[in-house]
Amino acid sequence: MNVNNDDLFRPEVAYFSMEMALQDAIPTYSGGLGVLAGDTMKAAADLNLRSVGVTLVHRKGYFRQTLDHNGNQQEHAVEWQPSDLLEPTSARAVVSIEGRNVHVGAWRWWITGVGGFRVPVLLLDTDLPENSEWDRHLTDQLYGGDDHYRLCQEAVLGLGGIGILESSGYQSIKSFHMNEGHSALLSLALLQRELGRSDLGSATGSDIEAVRRQCVFTTHTPVPAGHDQFSRDLMRQVLGPERAAVLEVTHCCPDHALNMTFLALRFSRYVNGVAMHHGDISQGMFPRYPIHAITNGVHGSTWTSKPFRSLYDRHLPDWRRDNLYLRYAIKIPLDEIRRCHLESKRLLLDEVVRRTGETLNEEVFTIGFARRAAAYKRPLLLLSNPDRLRWIAEHVGPLQVIYGGKAHPRDQAGKQLIREILETTDKLHGAVSIVFLEDYDLQLGALMTSGVDLWLNTPQRPNEASGTSGMKAALNGVPSLSVLDGWWVEGCLEGTTGWAIGHGDGIEESEAEEATSLHDKLEQTIIPLYYQRPRAYAEVMRTAISINGGFFNTHRMLSQYVTQAYTLSS
Repeated sequence: MNVNNDDLFRPEVAYFSMEMALQDAIPTYSGGLGVLAGDTMKAAADLNLRSVGVTLVHRKGYFRQTLDHNGNQQEHAVEWQPSDLLEPTSARAVVSIEGRNVHVGAWRWWITGVGGFRVPVLLLDTDLPENSEWDRHLTDQLYGGDDHYRLCQEAVLGLGGIGILESSGYQSIKSFHMNEGHSALLSLALLQRELGRSDLGSATGSDIEAVRRQCVFTTHTPVPAGHDQFSRDLMRQVLGPERAAVLEVTHCCPDHALNMTFLALRFSRYVNGVAMHHGDISQGMFPRYPIHAITNGVHGSTWTSKPFRSLYDRHLPDWRRDNLYLRYAIKIPLDEIRRCHLESKRLLLDEVVRRTGETLNEEVFTIGFARRAAAYKRPLLLLSNPDRLRWIAEHVGPLQVIYGGKAHPRDQAGKQLIREILETTDKLHGAVSIVFLEDYDLQLGALMTSGVDLWLNTPQRPNEASGTSGMKAALNGVPSLSVLDGWWVEGCLEGTTGWAIGHGDGIEESEAEEATSLHDKLEQTIIPLYYQRPRAYAEVMRTAISINGGFFNTHRMLSQYVTQAYTLSS
């Protein structure tokens, strides 16, 4: 039942994100940033938070992935029609880009929460007959094209997004939340609104402060190279001299380039990192600005497998409305935890057969690793010593590994990682079964994080701002083995919710030392526990649900944003 009148809907929070994962059939996401955005909007619907999401329609999506017989990634355009799935709107905006008017329209997708409350997501679209052929393709491809294309896209998102909100009648918004710096140009649109008919050059400190009071910024990137930057010449070309002048005088162009993170920092009254550790790192990167921390979460009912959803419905009937009730999972009998996990594991292994034709053994200890194929994620750390892994499988207990993940089309190093995983698969043939599942998406992510016995995460510190895949695993009773970075600094209770790789505590360790620690934990602790003391392993599973599942969710996360970051009506 719809408990809000859509015609009278007055959102108070606008959540901007370059990507947003709504469902597999709507390919408007590439990875963790988009999944977080989608989970955030789902939590808003559950919590009856009057909010609206703003993203781009991405008519050609990100890409579909296939691998050839040598492990070379092939990218294929995603074919989908927004008109088949989304609701058209009459909202229109015009954005000046390179001195010409670019017309922006919007589609709408409604998210219904557990109690029936609905929140809209607006997906901006420039494929309109009023636009030139080049401009019509500005909202086609996620993270495609060169810097010129990207800056034009970000102008559509930030400047066009504000115009679409106004055209939609959403004029009661008190907080504009920028999920990463891609949408930071919205601050210039808000500044123009503050000035009325005056030009941007007349802006005063009080005008800028009025914009700051409305903006919230979440940064996700713990290394300087990961922040969007565009040359001053390109900035002037795309945005025009008036906007460029404001960006320069407000110190958004260090090192002779427009830095979208500095723009967001300059115009936001509340800034946060996405884990406690990441907040500290971000504060060191941007010492002039106070950086808070709100640790990410995942949407509980989205990422919990069907067997576990049924289990929680029986034992914790209020858990969908408030994920904090998962804390009481500690009272669920271990045999029921183990049964539901086996059902989830069978669902995953059935999918492995369907996709690859390979049959894995449900009784064998199964490790999962799936995320964007990037060098700092280090997917090869587990396979760095094949002889040691073979010995463990033969003398401690059999094991099998399931991999998944896409490399960015221009990331040659990431593509090489996939090839090396498959090469190692051949070296370990007969001792350790390893499969790589193509085209990692929301459905496969849900199957893997619920169906493996151990979730592995091996980022190079401090590059993991948060990470959320291990949170999804915890909802399904799957403990993590991870480097102490991102959320795992908070989530790891050694031997209770999972296990740590290395020492942490700021001690620098070489990659070889971390690989040794990983294999030691598998050989001496985790695999013996799994085979020799299965009920003790199930206790770790249950505690992972109770402690980590009950806390690292978007219900808790969004509640923190409401109380700490947003300005809302009482």
